[in-house]
Amino acid sequence: MKPIRFLSATVVTLLMVGCSRPDSPPSTTPDTATAPAAPGGEVVVYTARKYQLVEDLFAEYSKTTGTQVRAVTDDAGPLIQRLRTEGADTPADLLITVDAGDLWFAADQGLLAPLENTTLAANVPANLRDPGNRWYGLAVRARTIAYSTKAYTPERFAAEVKGYADLAGPAWKGKLCLRSSKHVYNRSLVAALIARYGEPKTEEIVRGWIANLATEPFSSDTLLLEAIIAGQCSVGIVNHYYLGRMIAEKGVVPIAIRWPDQDGAGVHVNISGAGLTTHAKNRDGAVKLLEWLSTPEVQARFAAANQEYPANPQAQPTDIVRGFGTPVQDPIAVAEVGKLQPTAAKLMDRIGWR
Repeated sequence: MKPIRFLSATVVTLLMVGCSRPDSPPSTTPDTATAPAAPGGEVVVYTARKYQLVEDLFAEYSKTTGTQVRAVTDDAGPLIQRLRTEGADTPADLLITVDAGDLWFAADQGLLAPLENTTLAANVPANLRDPGNRWYGLAVRARTIAYSTKAYTPERFAAEVKGYADLAGPAWKGKLCLRSSKHVYNRSLVAALIARYGEPKTEEIVRGWIANLATEPFSSDTLLLEAIIAGQCSVGIVNHYYLGRMIAEKGVVPIAIRWPDQDGAGVHVNISGAGLTTHAKNRDGAVKLLEWLSTPEVQARFAAANQEYPANPQAQPTDIVRGFGTPVQDPIAVAEVGKLQPTAAKLMDRIGWR
């Protein structure tokens, strides 16, 4: 897809980072124009959540309901631009992204329709959905602190690091690894800190992080974790599920999680979520699919595919994720975090986080 040429550079960057990880290029499915309709109709989903994470669920829903689910997969930025370009002619009924900032922007652009729904309101906590009911969270990821268990015991690390701000202190000079500021996950974290502390205090914290870097920022959380294992740094900030996936693949790894700010504001969380498109052709079918995705049994599998926490509190995460514990989460609504992402992007650019 072509970039959005008429937006500011900051917003284009926010969109184009999407939520598809650089270490795992996005997959695509056949265009809906060439696909035959199923007897029960079809729901067209534009998804920035990788297709392999939703493929089985979509296939099951199609088989059991007779409503065919067809997915178009790309980064969030191109998908949002596609919705803008297609306008009323879009075939998309649902948009799925993996960051609240993208959902907030799509809603702000008028691309998502309000959906007041008692089932979704009961299944998705208020802080994980749009106040205007234009989108709903489906899975939760925490951006947390990971550290080397070869360098620190849990007791020692817990004594030295209580929260994100501690990593800005001089004790962590040359020991910290970060992912690039260009990725939406870090922008969301900084936006959450702005909501919590205000912009001046957040800038002070982030400047301290940059001063403590052991090496240039990484292009992915996976590479960051591998750097901790290799001893290139001893601590980093990552989404928890990257470690969960690594444990699932390799077994025991010499890294542990420290949930930040557990005696205060809590760990920053973000969502993978979905919204009904403004020009949905199969509104009823899309709503039924979204309701189904929010049910406890489906939520458990939706989150398990990526080692996330389910958005529905009645659903259980995987054994690996349960092993991480149940952290106190930052109560700031993810919608507020999404709204502050442009401010966060400017702050990160200003201090030279590349």
